[in-house]
Amino acid sequence: MSESVLAGASAPAAGRRVTPTGRLILPADADRERWLTARRSGIGSSDVPAILGLVEQNPPLKVYYDKLGLDVDDAGEAAYWGTVNEENVARRWAMQNRSVIRRVGLVAHQDHPHWLTTLDRRVTECPLDSDEQAPCALEIKTRSAFKSAQWHAGAPDDVTAQVLWQIIVNGYEHMHYAVLIGGNDYHQGVVRADQYRDVMVDIAVAVDRFWTEHVQAEVPPEPTGDGEAVARVLRRLHPTRSGAVDVDMHPDAYDALLDYTRHQRAEAAAKREKNAAKARLVAALGAAQEARLGGERAYSLEPTNAAPRVDFELMAERFPDAYAACVAPNPTERLAIAAQYKGDI
Repeated sequence: MSESVLAGASAPAAGRRVTPTGRLILPADADRERWLTARRSGIGSSDVPAILGLVEQNPPLKVYYDKLGLDVDDAGEAAYWGTVNEENVARRWAMQNRSVIRRVGLVAHQDHPHWLTTLDRRVTECPLDSDEQAPCALEIKTRSAFKSAQWHAGAPDDVTAQVLWQIIVNGYEHMHYAVLIGGNDYHQGVVRADQYRDVMVDIAVAVDRFWTEHVQAEVPPEPTGDGEAVARVLRRLHPTRSGAVDVDMHPDAYDALLDYTRHQRAEAAAKREKNAAKARLVAALGAAQEARLGGERAYSLEPTNAAPRVDFELMAERFPDAYAACVAPNPTERLAIAAQYKGDI
């Protein structure tokens, strides 16, 4: 069986309980604007790994501004292909497990309205043993082939946290997941609540604290995680900058300046030492391509297919139409540290 069997089934009405502890807020076919507005009323499953600090590229600060409606951006190609392939992965799971699944939508916990989750599919016929025919759902993922190693021992931590939040919100005892890696490598598994009781309590506490102490209080969390990711968030919020701010009023600014300049000096020194070592390694090769130690390959100098260099000024001069069609602005910033702070402070 597959979810195509259920094509004629009517969608549940908003407000109706669709899981043991979850009520439907928006159906799966709601338009994007309604969905973006509704998800700001609480913490969803995709927000949880970020709040817990499990995804450096998605810092807690981004979740905070998202909830205030100040930082909504497109996740790009990965999100697009994840959406495109979701149906195929869902059907593969349903056929392989001889089960029936249905699309649901945005669900909120009946007693905690700010606990939200968007279920990919609700499972109406669980494939586990007959004595485990409990309500459950299916989480669907697509991942790059470069992420394959993260799935060797089951779902990685960020996906597990996301699934556990769905279990919390919906009152499930277990949930299934299916992942398509690199477009042709399929895996599936189960996350069981009884193996993560303490973790689930910690997740709920962290979510409630983030919601009350930051979102509702409109107090941004500390800027943790990947610095470039934080910079992208703030770049969208402040596309233009002017004036000056007195960082004496920021208790962490001076320490951050110390840390940044210290690591910047260490990074520059390490790069110089690395390049010096590279020069010695290449010189030792002479005319050879490969160096051996004890008869075994130690290192080699391999050709690379680097991207071709483009003279953009020449292109703009000679082929202005092609330049306008193919070259898009890519604004960014760099931290320019004042000279007096580049040495030891």
